[in-house]
Amino acid sequence: MEVVFLGTGAAVPAKERNVTGIALHLLEERGATWLFDCGEATQHQILYTSIRPRRIEKIFITHLHGDHIFGLPGLLGSRSFQGGQSLLTIYGPRGIRDYIQTSLSISNTHLRYPLEIVEIEDGVVFEDNQFLITATKLDHGIASYGYRIEEKDLPGTLLVDKLKELRIPPGPIFQRIKALETVKLEDGRIINGEEFVGPPQKGRVVTILGDTRICEASSKLASDADVLIHEATFSANEKQLAKDYFHSTTTQAATIAIEANVKTLIITHISSRYQGEDYKQLLIEAKAIFDNTYIAKDFMSYKVVRA
Repeated sequence: MEVVFLGTGAAVPAKERNVTGIALHLLEERGATWLFDCGEATQHQILYTSIRPRRIEKIFITHLHGDHIFGLPGLLGSRSFQGGQSLLTIYGPRGIRDYIQTSLSISNTHLRYPLEIVEIEDGVVFEDNQFLITATKLDHGIASYGYRIEEKDLPGTLLVDKLKELRIPPGPIFQRIKALETVKLEDGRIINGEEFVGPPQKGRVVTILGDTRICEASSKLASDADVLIHEATFSANEKQLAKDYFHSTTTQAATIAIEANVKTLIITHISSRYQGEDYKQLLIEAKAIFDNTYIAKDFMSYKVVRA
C-alpha cells in the first residue's frame, strides 16, 4: 500500500504544485490503483509515475469544485486508448453523474470499458473481503467528503516450524490447519489449527479528507489511522481567512492528528501564495503540534507499512 501525490496545490495551480490528485497503489493487495480526486492535468502528472491508467479500478471524488474534478473527463477518455477494459467505478457527491455524463456526451467521448458511477452519502460506500471504505461529510462551502480506507485484518501466519517439530508433513493439510480446522492425522493425532496459527495481522487505515474547516467529522474519520492526509491551505496566522474560505490551517490539521491519535500526518492542498521555501515554515508550524508530520510535494510517495 503506497500513497502517491499527483497534485498538492489548492484551487490555483503553481509552478511547483498541480491541483489535487492522490493515488493509492494497491498493487500487492489487488493489482490495482485507486485515485482520490482528479484535478486538471492529473493524467499529465500520471505520465511521470509508474501508474497505469488501465489499472485504475476506482476513483473517489471528495467534492465537485473544479480543482478536484476538471481532470476527470480527459483521464476517462485516455484510459480507453491506453488499453483499459475492466470496470471503473467512480464515487462522489450528488451531481458527479451529471458532470461525467454531460462531459462525455458533449465531447462525443466513447469509452471502451464499463463505467459505474455511485453518488454517495454518509456511511459505507464500498466493502469487500479486503477493504471497507466509509465517507463522511465535512465542513466546506459545498458538499465535501472525507474517506476512511480500512484494510481488513489478515489471517495470522502459519507456524511452520512448530508443525515441523511434530513431524507433520507439508501439503494440503497445512492449508486446512491455516484455515483453523481441527485435523485428524493418519497416525490418529488430533491437530487444532488455532494452536498453529499466529495472531491476525492488523489491517492498515488511511484517511483522505476533502477540503474542510476543522471539524469533528475529520477527527472521527481519522481515529487511530496509520496515515491522515489533511488539507492545510493556509498558514497558522491565517486562521480567519481559512474559516472564511472553508479551509484549514497547518496547526488545525495537526490538532486533528493529535485528537484522532494518528501515527502519521501528511498535509497537502497548499495555497499558491506559499512559493519556494515557504513550505518549510508551514511544516514547522504543524510539527510544533504534531511532530510526525510531512508536507506533501508533487510526486512524493509514502509507503503505509503494517505495524
